[in-house]
Amino acid sequence: MGGGEGSAAREALRHRTVESVVMCDIDEEVVGFCRAYLSVNRDAFASDKLCLVINDARAELEKSREKFDVIVGDLADPVEGGPCYQLYTKSFYELVVKPKLHDRGIFVTQAGPAGVLTHKEVFSSIYNTLRHVFKHVKAYTAHVPSFADTWGWVMASDHPFTLTAQQIDERIKDRIHGELEYLSGDFLISSTTLNKSVRLSLLNETHVYTEDDARFVHGHGIDGALYLTETTGTRAEQ
Repeated sequence: MGGGEGSAAREALRHRTVESVVMCDIDEEVVGFCRAYLSVNRDAFASDKLCLVINDARAELEKSREKFDVIVGDLADPVEGGPCYQLYTKSFYELVVKPKLHDRGIFVTQAGPAGVLTHKEVFSSIYNTLRHVFKHVKAYTAHVPSFADTWGWVMASDHPFTLTAQQIDERIKDRIHGELEYLSGDFLISSTTLNKSVRLSLLNETHVYTEDDARFVHGHGIDGALYLTETTGTRAEQ
């Protein structure tokens, strides 16, 4: 779901065991631009294993007759008035996503900023919401320099996550085309260890994300853009 630039599809297609990838993004203009100019993902877009769909992810899942081993939510942040916040709700997870997973299937979604000062915006709520739908839920984080913050993801399944770091490394060696530059078994396991503040917030969170009671990411990009525009204009006049 989402992933219009093709990077998530590219990494999924590196797994020799993957038979097909369906990438559904609503923004045809972004997808078209990236297919034309983002050379690092050119092979992924050209792969016979990739089925590219331009549509709303919810509508596409609802009408699909397929079941999947993994569903990935590579979505935009839930912002007020935006197109994606309804894809973080309990009803969506429960009524749309979960029925489309195989019995041992896994759902994973990006879950917004997860820093000490920002994790209560949506991260803790998304985590708690998924705990109301799936039996086993894991939150994990990583620093994303371009976002200037720690970022969060949540992985959920009705089957327990039991792989050790060694087993993950063995599967990477057996299944992945090429050498991974970032991920290893030890690093993936360590990413689920959260700092004390964030861990306690997730454990104590009571909010369940719904259409009528949603939380949103409140960024600062608009104010910053206005400031830069005004400053640039003033300097130009001077």
